[in-house]
Formats: sequence, structure tokens, C-alpha cells
Amino acid sequence: MTHDHDLVLRPTAAQTEAALDPPPGRTGGDLVVESLAGLGATTVFGLPGQHALGVFDALRRSDLRYIGLRVENNAGFAADAYGRITGEAAPLLLSTGPGALTALAALQEARAASAPVLAVCSQVPTAGLGGGRHGHLHELPDQAASFRGVVKSVHTVRTQSQIPSAIAEAWTSALTVPHGPVWVEIPQDVLLAETSIPVVTGGDTFPEELPPRPELTAVAADLLTRAERPAIIAGGGVVRADAARKLRQLAELIQAPVVTTYGGKGAFPWTHPLSLQSWVEDRHTTDFLEDADVLLVVGSGLGELSSNYHTFTPRGRVIQIEADLGKLESNHPALGIHADARLALQALLETVGERRTDPAAAERVREVLDKVRARITAQELTLEQDVLAAVRQALPPRAPSFWDMTILAYWAWAAFDAKAPNTMHSAQGAGGLGYAFPAALGAAAADPTHPVLAVSGDGGALYSVAELATARQYDLNVTWLIVDDGGYGILREYMTDAFGQPTATDLPGPDFVALAESFGVPGVRTSPRTLAADLAEALAAPGPSVVVLPAVLRMFAPTHLG
Repeated sequence: MTHDHDLVLRPTAAQTEAALDPPPGRTGGDLVVESLAGLGATTVFGLPGQHALGVFDALRRSDLRYIGLRVENNAGFAADAYGRITGEAAPLLLSTGPGALTALAALQEARAASAPVLAVCSQVPTAGLGGGRHGHLHELPDQAASFRGVVKSVHTVRTQSQIPSAIAEAWTSALTVPHGPVWVEIPQDVLLAETSIPVVTGGDTFPEELPPRPELTAVAADLLTRAERPAIIAGGGVVRADAARKLRQLAELIQAPVVTTYGGKGAFPWTHPLSLQSWVEDRHTTDFLEDADVLLVVGSGLGELSSNYHTFTPRGRVIQIEADLGKLESNHPALGIHADARLALQALLETVGERRTDPAAAERVREVLDKVRARITAQELTLEQDVLAAVRQALPPRAPSFWDMTILAYWAWAAFDAKAPNTMHSAQGAGGLGYAFPAALGAAAADPTHPVLAVSGDGGALYSVAELATARQYDLNVTWLIVDDGGYGILREYMTDAFGQPTATDLPGPDFVALAESFGVPGVRTSPRTLAADLAEALAAPGPSVVVLPAVLRMFAPTHLG
């Protein structure tokens, strides 16, 4: 009798012949690129460095497409966006020490946003490992320790035979929910030495699914069936799990209004009668959610931004579905369901009882949105709303957008209709500057069928301006909107409000149009009145472009301070 666990995949004759007679001149670097290709990678991002040259030399002999950026952190942001758009693990090739450490902020964002990034980094020669001070260039006492608190998992290779398995294990980790960045490091001498190990021809991995426990979904379904005023908060986990359709089916089934967090933009149709949109930083929305007798939170940890700066205090029963075990009930007591959002929503759809149509639910939604609009209107912020409307008008519905930490992005978090899931992304996970433009380049590399928009302030733009060279080199279809207010606009507001005057927030900047043109990238200076037309024209043209909007925008007043 043959059991499933006794089955062995036998190599073909061609595979056997290739294994017995591998081509000469291969190194440990070849094992890296062969392993990545065998797992399904087609595109890699990165920046070469002395210890990593064995990997980059091997790229010559592979079919992998290489997108080289000018700063390691920007390469990390590009890989992050590639992972978000494709749902695949995005390889990021780095070198030891300074190159590796420069990518830390990007990996922090990838971890916060659950973006699957597979970082492969070189190390000092094997003899230098172990914490001794041997004086190798780029040496750190314990390089992996710098990343353990940032990435999902760390995989250290010491021999060539370990390379395929370590990369496959890391790949599985990156794509097991919750997705996230992983770290593989390989010594320089292991990468450079010739190898007799056969060509890596496969490497299928099967990340484990995370279904909900049935006894928990049974209780959740009963609570939702009997609820009088149910409501739903949909976070980024819904988008990452491709569960927007199931969320809509459940919301309509139980007649529950839905608000999306900033990470969950696009998870629920913006104009749906049950849509509370994304005004989570508004007291009217917070009051409404607090009044729900049963609140379903899907794919969100209810962190600072999603809880109106921790002023949200639900009075009803909370059901929290979250793939990241550490976020489960971390901020509010709940019926915690550790599960992938798609699988949990499917389980609820199969077990929840249908409720009668409730016209009052849609009416309550309209009342909340009317109150929000009245509050914003009273603040006389017409310029900001007009600029955001112009961006929405110019951007094609399915085109992705990437937003830096800038005032217009903060408006977009709350007030921008993303039109579809997985089309609006920002650095709100970790909150670092410089994300938008390199991330947009990664998205354009992932899907060249749509133009991609990046939105930055002038302060954030200077973090990633070197990538204009990358955009031109690879002719990527990215339009970069830079809102130039002469400094760190939001910090200027924060300091003025807190201390009466700002310090270190005003920045003399370059002529961004001339700077773009010096890289061979067309640029145009626009105005609020001409923004929609100028931006639409830039997005419609092939290749990279820059649109500069000189404007001082203001934030809407917060509601959590009172």
C-alpha cells in the first residue's frame, strides 16, 4: 500500500542529466538567483555592494529582471510596493553593513503594512561571523540582530548547500499571513566560491492558510444575527486578503454600515448606501461606532490612526478578525478570531442569519456623513478639497496611487475615493518620509498597464529625488506630483499649534521642474486651477513625469483633542 506521505517526486531524465553535469563557472550567487527564479520570482530590486557582487554577477546569467535604485531604502520601498500590487514576495538584494542598515526604514514600513519583501543580503566572510571584531569592511558585531525586531524572520546561511532551503523557507515566511518582510544573509565567500551543487530547478512552497476556529465564528455569527445596530470597521487585512467582495456581501446581509481604515482604503465601495467612507479621525464617526451594539473589526488592530488617536471606546460587543496574533485584542477586549480576513468572512457568510432590510441603517450613514461634511465646510478649507478633487478627476479609476507623509495625503486618507481595492497605498504603517515615489516605481514595474501616481511634499520629495534617474533609466510610467510648500508643512502646523511657532520646518528647496528636466524627465509647474488638466496630461503620456504644485495646504481640525 502506498500512502500520500510516501510519495516522492522523481526527477526527469533531463533533470538527472543536468544534476550530474552542472554547467561550469557557477557560484553561490547563482544558487541565490536560481532559487529565486525557481520559486517564481521574475523581478528583483536592489543596489550592489562589495560583499554582494557574487549575486549581482549571477544576475547576468539569469532571466531575472533587475530594477536598480540609487538608495537602498528606496529599493526597499519599491520592493514593498511590488509585493503589495502582485501579492508575491519581492526580492530585495542588499550589501553588508551600511547598505543593509539604510534599508531598515523601508523594511519597517513593509512589516507595518504586511508587504511581502524577501531581502537577501551579503555578510562579511564566514571567518568573520560570530561577533568578533576582525576589521572587515562593513562589519557589524551582529548584523542579523539589527533586523530581528523589524522583519518577520531571519535566515542566516553559512554554506552553499543551505542557500536553496533558506531562501525557500524565507519565501514561505514572507507569504504566510500576515505577509511581511524577511531577511536572508549570506557571507561574501559563500557567494563568490564556485559550486558543484546542481542547478536549482524548482522550489515550490506552500504557505499555510489561517482559517478561523469554527466555534468562534459560530459565536460571532450569532452576535451579528441578533445585533440591532451592527457596524463594521474594515482594515488593510481585507485588502491584502482580496476579501472586499465578501465584506460587501456580509455588510449587505446584516445591514451593517462600514468604515474603512486608512490601510483599508477601497475595501468597501465609497458611494455604497452603507459606506461611512474613511473618516475615522472624526468624532461623529467615532460616536457612531461607539454606539454599535456589535462591532465587527476585520483586518485591523485599531491602532492610533484607526481609533481616532485612541479616543475610541466601544460600548458594545467587539468581534475582531486579525491575522497578526500580536494585534488581537491589543487595544480593546473582543471576541478575538485569529484568521485570514477572507476565510473568516467566508465562514461568517455561511453561518450568519439573514436580517431584514433596514432602511434606517442607510439613513444613519447619511446623517453621519452630513455632519462630517458640515464640520469640514465650517473650516473654510476649499483649496484643499479642490486640490484633492482635481487629483481624483485626473487619475484613471484603476490606476494605483502612492502617497508620502504629507498634508495632501492626510486629506486623502480620510476624503479620497480609492475606487477599487489595492489601488491606494501610503506609508501610514510606519510613517516614514520618502515612500511615495520609489514605491510608485515598484508598482509600475509590477504592472505597466496602468499609469502610477506618486504624491509627495517637497520635504519628502528630497528623500527620493535620486530615483528620477531610476525612473528615466527604466522608462517607468510614473507621474510624481510634488506639493511644494517650502518645508515640512505638517510639522510646521504641529509646532505652531503646540509651541506658538515652528522650528526647523522651513526648507529652501530646489526648482523641482528644472531638477526633473536635468534627469531627462519632463516637468511642469501647475496651479490649483490647472492641476486636473496638467496631471491628466502627464499621466496619459508614457514614461516618467513630474508635476509641481506650489501651494500651502492646511489640515482639517482634529477632533480627538477635545
